[in-house]
Amino acid sequence: MTLTSEWPLPQQGIRFMTPKFLVEFLRKYPLSRDLYPLATGYYPAAAGHSLKRLKHNNHLLVYCSSGKGSLAAYNKTWRVSAGDFFIMPKGVAHQYRANRNTPWTIYWVHYDGDQANDYNQFVGNSSLVSHIGPQPRLLADFETLFSLRKANYSKPAFVHAACLLKQMLTSIATLERLNHSLRGQQLDIHHIQQLMQVRVARDLDLASLAEEARLSKYHFSRKFKQLTGHSPIQYFIHLKMQYACQLLDSSIDSIKQIAAKVGFDDPYYFSRQFKQVIGLSPSQYRQERQA
Repeated sequence: MTLTSEWPLPQQGIRFMTPKFLVEFLRKYPLSRDLYPLATGYYPAAAGHSLKRLKHNNHLLVYCSSGKGSLAAYNKTWRVSAGDFFIMPKGVAHQYRANRNTPWTIYWVHYDGDQANDYNQFVGNSSLVSHIGPQPRLLADFETLFSLRKANYSKPAFVHAACLLKQMLTSIATLERLNHSLRGQQLDIHHIQQLMQVRVARDLDLASLAEEARLSKYHFSRKFKQLTGHSPIQYFIHLKMQYACQLLDSSIDSIKQIAAKVGFDDPYYFSRQFKQVIGLSPSQYRQERQA
């Protein structure tokens, strides 16, 4: 990566580079040479974040989970909002930055490989910046990539990461196509997702969501699961846990305080739900991020 301007690492952010000797291994190994990660990271509420590359020697995927930003490339500028992603191919000069008033939270991975261009084309987003909405599963996959920091340079772990990256790109391709094909359909999924985001610190029941969508509870649940792969309430809980992760990363609030901020009166029930979704207890998650 050739950088002409780079920001300081945002507080509580993560940035991990694949060591050079492992890059060489992945580049030659049969199960990874088609696509492999070079660097990955997470920047929460990245105020002042700005980056410009005149020369780009690899490929880049960026997913915005909250906030806003902008991307400039090909002599055009795109706005980036929560639920958007973009892929920047090798060799394309570009610049992106966080919004001054509502800075974004982004997850990103640089990658390369013999078939990296083929994977980019498979994603085939109709615009450079495309919307796939909140995707808790994608964030969990990024978390797995971040765990490479503690893999002690294990070659099998990095091969697994290469395979996971392929899954992430092909999953994004499926989500983007589904999102594009269902625009204007009976269920406005983006409106429901935005409502869930607004109410993430409170409660929402199935009846209220179905009423908002102007569908029966049965038809709403069925259509929602077709679009997201999750039931409405399960999806809402995942969003709550995603918000809890942000609070655990960016605040010193106690687990009890964070539970209350995401709408749980019982911190023990919150902890059980958190572990079920994220795979770690809230305290373990905070320790892992600070290690």
